[in-house]
This record gives sequence, C-alpha cells and structure tokens, in this order.
Amino acid sequence: MSIEPFDAVDVIRAKRDGGAVPEKALRWMVDAYTRGYVSDAQMASFAMAIFQRGMERDEIRVLTDAMIASGERMSFAALGKKTVDKHSTGGVGDKITLPLAPLVASFGVAVPQLSGRGLGHTGGTLDKLESIPGWRAALSNEEMFAQMQGDVGAVICAAGSGLAPADKKLYALRDVTGTVEAIPLIASSIMSKKIAEGTDALVLDVKFGSGAFMQDIDRARELARTMVALGTDSGVATTALLTDMNVPLGFAIGNANEVRESVEILAGGGPSDVRELTIALAQEMLALAGKPDADVEAALDDGRAMDSWKAMIRAQGGDPDAELPTARETHVVTAPTDGVVTRMDALPFGIAAWRLGAGRARAEDPVVFEAGIDLHAKPGDRVDAGQPLFTLSAADGARFPRALEALEGSWALGDKAPAAGPIVRERITA
Repeated sequence: MSIEPFDAVDVIRAKRDGGAVPEKALRWMVDAYTRGYVSDAQMASFAMAIFQRGMERDEIRVLTDAMIASGERMSFAALGKKTVDKHSTGGVGDKITLPLAPLVASFGVAVPQLSGRGLGHTGGTLDKLESIPGWRAALSNEEMFAQMQGDVGAVICAAGSGLAPADKKLYALRDVTGTVEAIPLIASSIMSKKIAEGTDALVLDVKFGSGAFMQDIDRARELARTMVALGTDSGVATTALLTDMNVPLGFAIGNANEVRESVEILAGGGPSDVRELTIALAQEMLALAGKPDADVEAALDDGRAMDSWKAMIRAQGGDPDAELPTARETHVVTAPTDGVVTRMDALPFGIAAWRLGAGRARAEDPVVFEAGIDLHAKPGDRVDAGQPLFTLSAADGARFPRALEALEGSWALGDKAPAAGPIVRERITA
C-alpha cells in the first residue's frame, strides 16, 4: 500500500484559515478525490472552505489544470482548420447555440460544441435538438472529427465521460452541499471541460439578471474575468460577453418551440434580441478564428447558415424538414387591461416552463419536447385588453395550475415603456 504524500485535513485547514494551498497539495487533493482516497465529506468541507475564503488566480489555474489531468485531453490539430467554441452560463429561452454553431461553420471554421442537458429551469441544448426526429446526441470522437473536417464543419453533441471526470464528481457534490455559487468552483468546472476539449478559441456568454445563474452583474463580471484568465493561461484564446438575462431571450421557452425559433433566425428572421446576440457571438468567435471581417448578417440572410444547419442536423441522423412536436393542451393568458408591458421576469417564466414538462427535476427525468411557453408580447410592447400575452403548452392540462402559480407577479402592465438597454453590456478580454 503506497503512502499518500499529503493529508486531506491539512489541505482543508490551509484553505479554511485563508491561506493559499500549495500547488502539489492541491493537485494531490483533486487526484485523491477522483480515485476515492479523499472522501465526499472531506471534499465537501474543502469546497465550503473555498466558498468562504475564495482562491487566488494561480490556485484556480492549478485546480482547473488538475481537473483536466483527471481525464482525457482532446486535440483538433489534425483538422487543419481553426476550432472555436462557445459556452453560455445558461438562461431562459437561451437557444443561441442552435443558430450560432452552423452560422460560424458556414465560414469554414470548425465548431466543436460539446453541450449538456437541462436541469431545473435552464433548458439543455441537447434536449432542444432531440425534439428533431432522428437526431442523436451521442457521437464517437471519430464521428465528431469527420463531421468537423468535412463540409458540415459544426457538431453539437454530448460530451464524453472521459473529459474532466473530477469535475463530474465534484459538480454533483457541490449541488448538495450549498457550494454551487463559489466562483473558483464554477470557473474551474466550466473551463476544465472546455480546455480539455481541445478547442483553439473560446467565447463565453456570461449572463446576469433575473433568469441567470449570476443575478448580480458584478458577480457575473468577476466570473467572466476569472474564466477568461483561465483560458488565456492555458493557451486558449478566450473572450467573454456579459449579456442581459432579466427578460427571456426571444419569444419561445421550451424545446421544440426553441428549435422553431432558431430556424427562423437561420432563415434571416426571428426575434431581434436572438438575432442580435447570435450575431454578436458569431462575430466574436470568427474574430478569434482569424476572420474579423466576416459578414455574419449576410450569411443569415442569404441562406448559407441555413444550409449549414441542415447539413449538421442530417449528419447526426435528424430530418431538418420534419414536423416538430406540438402540444395537445394549451392555455392562453390575456391582458386584463390596455397598456404597455413593463416587466417580464425571466426566472418565473423558466420555472413555469419547467413545471409544464420542458425541463427536468432529476438528471434521469425525461423532458416533454412540446411543453413550454410562447410569448406574444415583451417589455415595451403595447397591448389591448383581451390580447394574448403568452401561451402555455403541455402534454397534460393538469400541469397548468402550478405553472400559472409560478408566474404570479412575474409580469406587469403600465402606461410607460421601460428603458431598453443593449443585450451585450460588456466585452471582457485577457
């Protein structure tokens, strides 16, 4: 039996007392936890110490690197073209990956978008795409490479279990120990997987506001800066956009309805806010890939992005022209008076969509593809009494009461339109 070079209790104490954990001890802690020597109880205590005391930039770099080292590290060097990825911290109606990946790929850049499933009110990209008949999320590394190397260029698929297994184990622990919100742990969790993925460049969409993981803009900014530093220190060209998530993105919240809205964007139409953010992120991604002058609006309007989308869906077994699921049951909420929509808080709408069946409470739960909410008006829009404000959709009408309960007090009508700010508030670089 080998003798361990460090003691978990000493590592916990060092962080508990506000000190920096030495590099070798921190690397050992992650490795020993991954192989089961350090217990869940000890790692939970360490995570709480990080939550309370924070970490220095170099500590977060070492923590991230140790998590990467716990599994495989992919490389796309053999593709012969630049790779650029995007990560969003998640929000309500955030379907941006769907139009964004094929749009960027239409310029000859490879987009390896390893995505996840939804949990709670935040919808998962894979859940949305699985509403397309035949589409599959699970691809081998060989299939991923072939899809990016050929004419398709973009791939949206499930991340393999070999990437940063330490993160998977620690993520589950954080969820049940009240340490989810620790910025060093969030940043190392996201960036360990993205760096291990092997992309040349990465754009981060860090959201703030009612429907965001980080509701406070200052905390969102701190998270963005931390992640940009981690990417930069690891040799991945990384930038971040701070984006507003106080109001749902677009008009569709759910799965199949978000795919429909994404296709509208790819056809040159769709909601202005979704188009604006898709364009901003595409410009950022293409600039990092060495194409700063790419005309992304033209690619949306002339059909190139749509061609790329259809090729990507077909390559993964899906039928881009198939009918998407539609709900058997709907419930329309109408305006009680004339007025202007002054408020639509994102979070309650996300929770309501989740209660309708669009999300899952546990990782093993199925999602109902046709469930969700379609907005008919947003803040700043004038409505008449009796005009539809939003429509709830579900497979079972018994779900409507709890969804409506979540929406109580979440929207308001008034006399004056609220001040409208830009979606992208700041750009953060190294």
